[in-house]
Amino acid sequence: MAKKYIVTVNGTSYEVVVEDADPNATYTKAPEPAQEAPKAAPAAAPAAAPAPAPAAAGNGEKVTSPLPGTVLKVLAKQGAAVKSGDVLCIIEAMKMENEIMAPCDGTVSAVSVSEGASVNAGDPLFVIS
Repeated sequence: MAKKYIVTVNGTSYEVVVEDADPNATYTKAPEPAQEAPKAAPAAAPAAAPAPAPAAAGNGEKVTSPLPGTVLKVLAKQGAAVKSGDVLCIIEAMKMENEIMAPCDGTVSAVSVSEGASVNAGDPLFVIS
């Protein structure tokens, strides 16, 4: 005798029918599914672009966006002292947060972006003097 059940999976309801097993029938176990080949490790996030060559004296070091994305946070303010490797801002690209770091020691002399702004690769972000 078959029995009907309603099963809900991820908010979607399905009607299923389950039949009683025949006690006189012989059953064999289904073969094990073939094992999947190991998946390749996900590609690493693109590394930050190498720092551009130092600008002419007095102009400061320009920090540009290494990739297109949206500025999530601006951590460095104009006039702030920064050291090489300090995080200046965070850019979200493809659901990943990328830290943009200071390429050198100095003072932030210009901030060219604001939170929520869209940037393209090569767009100016900061100038460090």
